Amino acid sequence: MNRKKKLFLNTGTAVIYQIVTLVCGLIIPRLIISFYGSTTNGLISSITHFLAFFSMMEMGVTAVVRASLYKPLADNDADGISRILISSRRFFRKIGLLLLVYSAGLMVFFPLVIDHSRGYISTIVLVGAIAFSSLANYLFGIVYQQLLNADQKSYVQIGASILTLILNTGFAIVLMYMGSPIEVVKVVAALVLLLRPLILKLYVDRHYKLNFKLKLEGEPIKQKWNGLAQHIAMYVLKHADVVILTLFSSLENVSVYNVYHLVTNGLQQIIEVLTTGMGALLGNMFVKNETEKLNKTFSSFELLIHLGVTILYTIAGIMIIPFVKIYTKGVTDAEYIVPLFSVLIVVANASYCMRMPYYIMVQAAGHFKETQTSSIIEAAMNVAISILLVFRFGLVGVAIGTFAAMTYRTIYLAWYLKKNILNRPFRHFVIHILVDSACVGIAIAASMLIPAAEVSWGSWIIIAVIVALVVSAIVLILNFLIFRKDFVSSFKLLVKSKS
Repeated sequence: MNRKKKLFLNTGTAVIYQIVTLVCGLIIPRLIISFYGSTTNGLISSITHFLAFFSMMEMGVTAVVRASLYKPLADNDADGISRILISSRRFFRKIGLLLLVYSAGLMVFFPLVIDHSRGYISTIVLVGAIAFSSLANYLFGIVYQQLLNADQKSYVQIGASILTLILNTGFAIVLMYMGSPIEVVKVVAALVLLLRPLILKLYVDRHYKLNFKLKLEGEPIKQKWNGLAQHIAMYVLKHADVVILTLFSSLENVSVYNVYHLVTNGLQQIIEVLTTGMGALLGNMFVKNETEKLNKTFSSFELLIHLGVTILYTIAGIMIIPFVKIYTKGVTDAEYIVPLFSVLIVVANASYCMRMPYYIMVQAAGHFKETQTSSIIEAAMNVAISILLVFRFGLVGVAIGTFAAMTYRTIYLAWYLKKNILNRPFRHFVIHILVDSACVGIAIAASMLIPAAEVSWGSWIIIAVIVALVVSAIVLILNFLIFRKDFVSSFKLLVKSKS
């Protein structure tokens, strides 16, 4: 199977996964709010983010492992692949043991510092159940996942994720309607998620000739520890807002944040579908010194991401408040309609998604040490600004901090790529941003001509379809007129990936 067919298969399965994730991600929180209340929904979100704090212990090694695997995979070097996996497995098993200790501490102290209506034992069970699936992944699945991703076989691990997600959601719905406690729902979910690492192990054992008994001579994974700053930045971007709101605001605000996060995170996952397999593809071209093909492919990839981000997040900015009104209809224990916060969080996440081509290319080239200072600056900006503003502005304050940090990092990565890897003029990035901004402005003005309707799912869907068509037309036409050559190349990239 050639590179483009693998890219198409990876993208196709990723699309299905994101659709399933989006649907399940909307169903479960809404049912939790309905059956158990906003406080319980906020509690579960806080526990999830506090446990995600431990993901920093991966120290960005997953990305370094993938970058290290590109060359031995291209050379069909089975021993080289095995040595990298041996080293990474040792590392992640240590992480798994540390996660066990961390989770035990969280089970003891988290119920003491959080003001909520559930009991001490109930919170302990929730922490343990949510931590269990992460522990299983560190001990059994994460090494195989990185191998498959680096070998452009993401469709295997994505398929396993689809299966477990559907089963998990199905069991959760049945249990909640049966009146089961939330603790039972989460314990069953943890058990179902064990299927994923098992499936990955069976596939790798069958399709790869690995030798985990080889003795290591030196460290086969270069820059293993230089991924630390990169992963800290990723954690801060994804989880610091909820941690700050939990500590300095309220669980009700965490629940409100989580509802908006359902939308922005869902869109982020859709954008990431477009990047599925691209890191392995670009990395393969990079190690083979296919400079001309690499630059052409990257330009097409860059335009696709800008098109996708501009279209999806413009639609979100227009439709998110009506969506939240319908989604939380009948919920009175928290105020979910916060227009300024909605605008800031949408723009912040759009800024994050804009960086993906540049970030993926930096990873594919293995430039972890060189870019880690910018990660530290981004993390410091997010935390400092969010804490400074949360006391006065609440949700809006943390959104400002997130936006400032994400924008800085996006600009930095585009500049770094220009200076150190592809040597592309920085004006390409600036022109893309100006065109994106013009598209957004025109689309918002055009959307004002669409008549408002009663707040119901039917009317919302109709208006959303109209808005989507208008926004898509504006973005595609304007970009075609300005980036005609890259636009045609991007279309050819999509078409050829299917052949």
